[in-house]
Amino acid sequence: MGLYNFRYSIREAFRHIRRNFGTSLGAIVTIFLSLFVIGTFVLGSVMLSGLVGSVEDRVTIQAFLSDDADQAAVDALQQKVQGWDNVESVTYKSKDEALEEYRNTMSNRNANEAVAALDGENPVPASLVIKLSDPEQVSAVADKLTADSDFAAVCDDPDNVSASVLYGRETVERLFSVTYYIRIATVALVVMLTFVAFIFINNTIRLAISARRREIAIERLVGANNSFIRGPFVAEAAIQALIGAILAIVALHAATGALLPRLQNAMSFLSFQIPNRITYATYGALLLVGLILGLLGSAIAMRRYLKV
Repeated sequence: MGLYNFRYSIREAFRHIRRNFGTSLGAIVTIFLSLFVIGTFVLGSVMLSGLVGSVEDRVTIQAFLSDDADQAAVDALQQKVQGWDNVESVTYKSKDEALEEYRNTMSNRNANEAVAALDGENPVPASLVIKLSDPEQVSAVADKLTADSDFAAVCDDPDNVSASVLYGRETVERLFSVTYYIRIATVALVVMLTFVAFIFINNTIRLAISARRREIAIERLVGANNSFIRGPFVAEAAIQALIGAILAIVALHAATGALLPRLQNAMSFLSFQIPNRITYATYGALLLVGLILGLLGSAIAMRRYLKV
């Protein structure tokens, strides 16, 4: 009997979709748009978090050294800092390397003019470039370095040790603040969008069921039980939800395939890649969410018509 009910529900669901194509199309479009917006926001948030993360990975501390610093003391300090928590690597940058980096960073014309004006002198100090395993600990590591007596002995400005440690405090703090709010906003907006999608889907299904309330009443009069009556409507909602979810996934895949390469070409210094595992997980989640919303919406919408 269960198998018969299942086949009957599927057959009736497709018959209802054909007979009420306009209403069914409205439900499918509603599900498609709702899931497309949710998917767009999720993938967009992942991409934005990746962009911020790539910028975070570039956060380093520059510890400027005195020209008169003993090289053995500098090497010892380098080994010492390398052993600190949250420090990934410590690289020594000589005065010549620092000047060459300045030349490459600035525009060629301005850099060449500035270097020529130095008349063979190199005022750029050597430094230790400290890369962190956890960029959010940059302030703590910078403060620890400033308070270190070994660094004070070789730093560029012994009278003001903190001036020899550069990492852009305000910029870094603002970056981490933006990252935090992006993560909070992602969770909050996905929950809100899912709730709004459920409301729209529920109302659309409710209208579809209301249009066939006489059909439901007749089935009740001839003795059909609730599960028999509910079956075709639940199957119809599931089919509509799956179609809407598949359309949303296809649209998202086409949109990301068209837009991301263009963004990457336009801003090659940033990474707009979205990991495949996250992309496919999002697609699977959209299918599941669409199915759950469709089934839940139809179950709630039918309660008033199945009350004894």
